[in-house]
Amino acid sequence: MKISRRDFLKGSAATTMFLAGFNFPVLASSSRKKNLVVIMLRGGMDGLCAVPVIGDKNFEKRRKNILIENTIKLDSDFALHPKLKTFHSCWQENTGAIVHATSIPYTARSHFEGQNLMESGGRTPYKEKTGWVGRTMKLAKLQGEGLALSLPMPLLLRGVPKNNNYFPSDGKLPREDTLNLLKSIYADSSEEELMDMMNYIKKRKNEEMMAGYSSNWDKRKNNNLSKQAAAYLRKPNGPRVAVFEVNGFDTHAAQGGVNGTHTKCLVEMDDIIKNLKVELKESYKDTLILTVTEFGRTIKQNGGNGTEHGYGTAIFMAGGLIKKSQVHTDWPGLKKKELFDGRDLNVTLDARSVYASAMSSVFDIDFNRIQKEVFWGEKLDNLSDKLFKA
Repeated sequence: MKISRRDFLKGSAATTMFLAGFNFPVLASSSRKKNLVVIMLRGGMDGLCAVPVIGDKNFEKRRKNILIENTIKLDSDFALHPKLKTFHSCWQENTGAIVHATSIPYTARSHFEGQNLMESGGRTPYKEKTGWVGRTMKLAKLQGEGLALSLPMPLLLRGVPKNNNYFPSDGKLPREDTLNLLKSIYADSSEEELMDMMNYIKKRKNEEMMAGYSSNWDKRKNNNLSKQAAAYLRKPNGPRVAVFEVNGFDTHAAQGGVNGTHTKCLVEMDDIIKNLKVELKESYKDTLILTVTEFGRTIKQNGGNGTEHGYGTAIFMAGGLIKKSQVHTDWPGLKKKELFDGRDLNVTLDARSVYASAMSSVFDIDFNRIQKEVFWGEKLDNLSDKLFKA
């Protein structure tokens, strides 16, 4: 069956959650359980919409109709989208940071290929069958039964045995016979969380049937799942990894300004961070949240007041494992000669350096091991000391 790009990316800001890393090895009494949350921003998040550069007249001229106004100043060079209120509170508390002018090493601008590489961490589309989080979890010996609230398991988490799938990514809940089958399979399981989650899904199904499906369901699901994720992550014997996905960032037309389509997707991301921050409670200090996306968007708006597929973008990070609030970047500039292909924000830092450094801090694995065994010895920068707490 032929799948169009519209079908592939349809559903503005639909959100799916995955949990993994149950039954991890018993930690030493002196060790802390640290959590990693990844939010996949599908469609190509516009880093210059979310974190615009201050005072660049050329940039402002190129985005007359979609320029974000009333931004929040972060430092002398960068501002924050005004709708990202929770992230701003993290920034003020020294638990929010940004890496700018970054991306995975992919420049062909295909969603299919870019998202595959975003999750696999490789250079050649479809070559790798596992994801960089899954490979690191295996390296950290987090191989016990996990729980993924999606069908199928995302490539990002593949590589760890027994990660199971329960919640369909299209937002429709499992049929009653499917739920009963899954419960019968795990009836003798000692994993209490699995049975609890099955009961939770069944409850959500009943609520959906009573309320009827509506356009607000995705937002309700977003809120429910992020709160539920936090409840599991904060358990001493709960999962150590959660992965969310937010769709809808492919804004070729009507991207809009402060209240536009792209903004609505950013707000979905911000809501996930908000719910995690509140519901994790004390565990927030031992959690790292970071975003990934396949590429950025063009500097110049197009004729439909949107943007095309680009290159450089930004990574959002939040949580108590952030070293300090900062915009970490080697800014390339936005003059014509400084742009990639004369049209995109250039990349001065491989995003995989951030991923590897983040996982080194969360899983207490030497960066060089992750670089060698997870990213095949690629030339990456160790940013652990610059971005994260030990």
